[in-house]
Amino acid sequence: MMYLLVFELVQLIRLESFMSNENVIFHDNHPSLDDMYQDVVDGFGENPRTIPPKYFYDEKGSKLFDLITESNDYYPTRAEVSIFRKYKQEIVEGLPNSCVLIEPGGGSHAKVLIFISELQPSIYVPIDISKHYLKSSTKQLAEKLPWLQIHAVCDDFTKQLQVPTNIPGLSRVVFFPGSSIGNFHPNEVIQYLKNISKLVGDNGHLLIGVDLKKNKSVLEKAYDDSEGITAQFNLNLLARINDELSANFDLRCWQHHAIYDENHGRIEMHLKSSCEQVVDIQDHQYYFAEGEIIHTENSYKYSVNEFVDLASQSGFISKKVWLDDDELFSVHLFQVR
Repeated sequence: MMYLLVFELVQLIRLESFMSNENVIFHDNHPSLDDMYQDVVDGFGENPRTIPPKYFYDEKGSKLFDLITESNDYYPTRAEVSIFRKYKQEIVEGLPNSCVLIEPGGGSHAKVLIFISELQPSIYVPIDISKHYLKSSTKQLAEKLPWLQIHAVCDDFTKQLQVPTNIPGLSRVVFFPGSSIGNFHPNEVIQYLKNISKLVGDNGHLLIGVDLKKNKSVLEKAYDDSEGITAQFNLNLLARINDELSANFDLRCWQHHAIYDENHGRIEMHLKSSCEQVVDIQDHQYYFAEGEIIHTENSYKYSVNEFVDLASQSGFISKKVWLDDDELFSVHLFQVR
């Protein structure tokens, strides 16, 4: 499954803009139901069948993910946040003043809040596919930081990301925390990073979180937490397809399944059919055998050197790497070569 990120400084297609607050402009380029339908049908034509992980993030899915990050078993958020808090001053000093700060997947704003007051960007551009979640969280952010100009963009950054043309040509920084880069195949990461380098331009910066390779049991526990929140998050994909695409998945017949593939260095998340069944999605019908899976997400893990090498192939030079105290997670600062 290809996740190509195309950054272009062009006018947003199907753009709706409105002032939701004096310091906020909301740009609505939310994918249509036709887009979702086609992605699901295309994914179900593969073997194994797949659903793009971007569809995890409707309003309910985004809230479930927030709960995942607070669970005892999910280490990445705690580790990354500890890095931002411990090295906040170093991070801010490594970034240009009065920059345009662009955050793909920036629905919650939780991590950027750690250092945004010290960084004092001219404009903050959070981009997220979950429309209502982004609206709500951006309104709260604007109330906390009335000095900050915000261009909130509802868009699918895994497919085509377009930045509004009325953002001035200041120094640009892409902030991409949470190890979301792990959802891309390593070959796709290079293209992804090349497009980021075009977006930020000469001497532009990338601040990115990358999960490290580690013990299999730690990884599998993080993606199959004992509270069952990740299972709810995964199953919400099927509930969303039922609601929005008139499908008839019986959620009682599906089980969450997460494994670490050491050969590929990635966590794989699946939904496994617990019985023989037939599912209808509008005018399509799909047979599932007992034990058959739907592949819903990959999350690749990298050593520091592996990721620095990928970034180097993409036109970036490494300025700094920070690790948490337990060396579970890394935050990289890159600059366009």
